[in-house]
Amino acid sequence: MAGKFEVYEDRAGKYRFRLKSSNGQVVATGEAYETKAAAKKGCESVQNAADGATIVETDS
Repeated sequence: MAGKFEVYEDRAGKYRFRLKSSNGQVVATGEAYETKAAAKKGCESVQNAADGATIVETDS
């Protein structure tokens, strides 16, 4: 089973997303969004950015 994005409303009434791996562990979280639609767009942005992304090591 592939990982999944979960979109949810936080205690402050903002919408956030978290990316969970197939074993249920959270591997990424998103910032606070004003609307559920904006949070879903955030999920799509992560999907698009991750496609073919390279791993780069930095010193800091």
